[in-house]
Amino acid sequence: MIRRKDVQAIVKGDKRVIRGWVMYDWANSVYQLTIASAIFPIYYNTVTRTGSNFTVSFFGAHVINTVLYSWAIAAAYLLVAIMSPLFSSMADYTGRRKGFMRAFTLIGAIACGVLFFFDRNHIELGVIAFALGTLGYGGSIVFYNSFLPVIAEPEDQDRISARGYSMGYLGGVILLLFNLLMIMKPGLFGIASNSSLPARISFLSVCIWWIGFSQITFSRLPKYTFRKRIKRDSILTNGYKELRTVFNQIRKSYKLSLYLAGFFFLMMGVLTTMFMAATFGEKEIGLKEDVLIPTILGIQLVGMLGAWMFARISEKIGNLQALMITIVCWTITCIGAFYITTALHFLGAAFAIGLVMGGSQSLARSTYSKMLPADTTDHTSFFSFYDVMEKLATVAGTFSFGIIEAVTGSMRYSVLAITVFFMISFFFIFALYLKMMYEARVKMAV
Repeated sequence: MIRRKDVQAIVKGDKRVIRGWVMYDWANSVYQLTIASAIFPIYYNTVTRTGSNFTVSFFGAHVINTVLYSWAIAAAYLLVAIMSPLFSSMADYTGRRKGFMRAFTLIGAIACGVLFFFDRNHIELGVIAFALGTLGYGGSIVFYNSFLPVIAEPEDQDRISARGYSMGYLGGVILLLFNLLMIMKPGLFGIASNSSLPARISFLSVCIWWIGFSQITFSRLPKYTFRKRIKRDSILTNGYKELRTVFNQIRKSYKLSLYLAGFFFLMMGVLTTMFMAATFGEKEIGLKEDVLIPTILGIQLVGMLGAWMFARISEKIGNLQALMITIVCWTITCIGAFYITTALHFLGAAFAIGLVMGGSQSLARSTYSKMLPADTTDHTSFFSFYDVMEKLATVAGTFSFGIIEAVTGSMRYSVLAITVFFMISFFFIFALYLKMMYEARVKMAV
């Protein structure tokens, strides 16, 4: 039995602990690039198609391969969205925040390692392992983010968070470049040119990298973290009660309600595009990994520039206006993507996506932070609600993407649906902008 009085107090600002926390971004971001964005989607499409036949058997059910892929993502993120409030409450109650984070890390990393055995004879194994990898990644991030206010002072959190993002980007790119070299030049590694081994080794490399570097994080983060708990709190229901409390507060705020409605549809579009871009390029345009993987890598590089550029734009014209510009750019890009037929067209769309991808995500979070009630001290619960909304948006976006492709037989119509998501998002954000402009004019008149 762990007694709170026996647990040593956590000193905020400890540089060794903060360096350990930042290293988890370095450790787990390889999943986002190698598995979610670049190599696995292309490999999956190759393995699950026979000539022009894209139908696969999944436990006896015949499903279009990319529909199954999008639904696997939706199922994983739905589980994370449903279970994260429960696990967060349990972590708060028991103090074992790091233990839960480690468990999700092992689930995600080992699942990525299992993908080494994924081939056309083991479709079920591959899809389940991919879903579990996504579940492990999404679940671990919940606890990783929750450590930030525990180990850092409020005035340092933005800087440390940005440092983690940069480290994650760097780590993901380094491993992706190594895997890209192995896939494009297999002879350098003594592997036959037509072998699937380089791609499968890349999945194994994610497992080793993720588990290996995360040990630095787990060796430095505090073992137990408790929060102040009210006697009537329930370990099973408290996380859901907190979300309900935040929801009731948001419902009473017209501006927050408008913003989160716009945010939800924005993330439906953004995150679905991020997950499905590579499969679209391979299936609809016929691009191979020698074009797709460098393109995905280029999106990350351009994304860094885009995040910086839109941060500057928001300083000059305001967050909402800058966010609306990104939504318009997304909408135009998706309309254009419906018509693309060549590698050059795809590269142009990828460049446009890269410019607005980082900007829209960073602006969405910072705008939300600025819109929270000035008198609230419960920022953690508000951001837990934000996190759940983001995951549910991923579920809704990827699931609808699969549904539309299943009905129409083409991913292009799913892309048009994404365009609609962005248009709905713009409607809510623009309505919020008009509301805030009206209030500002009334205030000036008074």
